[in-house]
Amino acid sequence: MFRVDTQGKTASKNYVIRVHDQPAGIAAAAWNALLGEQASATPFMRHEYLTALHESGSATAETGWRPQFLSVCEGDTLVAACPLYIKDHSYGEYVFDWAWADAYRRHGLDYYPKLLAAVPFTPVPGPRLLARTADSRLALLSGMQQLATQAGLSSAHLLFLDEADSVAAREAGWMMRTTVQFHWTNREPTPYADFGDFLSSLQREKRKKIQQERRRVTDAGVSFDALRAGEISDDDWDFFYRCYTLTYQAHRSTPYLTRDFFHRMALTMPECWLMFVARRDGARIASSLIGIDTVRGAAFGRYWGATEPVNCLHFEACYYQPLAWCIANGFRRFEGGAQGEHKMARGLLPVQTQSAHWLAHPQFAQAVADFLKREGAGVEQYVDELNDRRPFKAA
Repeated sequence: MFRVDTQGKTASKNYVIRVHDQPAGIAAAAWNALLGEQASATPFMRHEYLTALHESGSATAETGWRPQFLSVCEGDTLVAACPLYIKDHSYGEYVFDWAWADAYRRHGLDYYPKLLAAVPFTPVPGPRLLARTADSRLALLSGMQQLATQAGLSSAHLLFLDEADSVAAREAGWMMRTTVQFHWTNREPTPYADFGDFLSSLQREKRKKIQQERRRVTDAGVSFDALRAGEISDDDWDFFYRCYTLTYQAHRSTPYLTRDFFHRMALTMPECWLMFVARRDGARIASSLIGIDTVRGAAFGRYWGATEPVNCLHFEACYYQPLAWCIANGFRRFEGGAQGEHKMARGLLPVQTQSAHWLAHPQFAQAVADFLKREGAGVEQYVDELNDRRPFKAA
């Protein structure tokens, strides 16, 4: 526990910051109440989600994610909090700093461990600093810097943050970094009537390619079921998890998430999941899992896998089925996850995402700041080039 004064800005505030070695150290109701006050809240910042990551063994000290959650209290009232981890690697983050770590190593310095405010394995933009006021948000940032300094850590990082967090990070003097994702948004002011209406808005060659890809899946005898909440049985979850692990095996990798994590999601957040199950001749052959936020009309592409190869099945399970569902259910947005320029041909457009970084070493901080300035200019140019190749018909 320590007190914080954000360079005089909160001198009149009697903030007390506590460090918690597990999400359960902060009351779920108080955490979720803070989350509910954030304009860009997502289900992935809910206490249940973060707790499941920890208690399922997915994000723990043993897997390189040592929780150090911060809470900011004014008296007995929780006014701010954030998910914070000490990391000894950069896996599962999706904002890549391997080159920074290598530069430290080549100069005989340790980049790891570092401090990270993020949702493990979840590159979904949203609030990371849950705060009621600008002052308490700055207190979290100051607390992160103090914690990193006291623990002798190289740096502190804040990933996939929203606009309020970005403003606070800039004010606190953190370095900003821009990356690119691809999101689909429904038409405004008149939403698409159905998937065919959406296709009619695309350029002819893009429309024909999607129709051809979908036809290949249909001609292979594959059909889909869309399952929600109580419709998803334990057997469905087991089959999905088998598919999920097969995707990692195909890339000679190890799954980040345990089966117990999804068991906890089915128990504590069933309303936040949509599962597509592909069948051929009655047998299940593939599955994809989509996160959904019915309050904000947003969906998030997450995980998929298949037990046998079918041409274009990935596109159908991960894009076309979810987009058709979003249109049919009046959703406003579908986020396709990290990276993936190929998503543009399917109607997802580039969106810039933000992260913030603080490095303790002055010379390295300056070097990274120079790098980020050059990289940022390149990202701006890249986004301009992508927007010149938008798949939609000219207005």
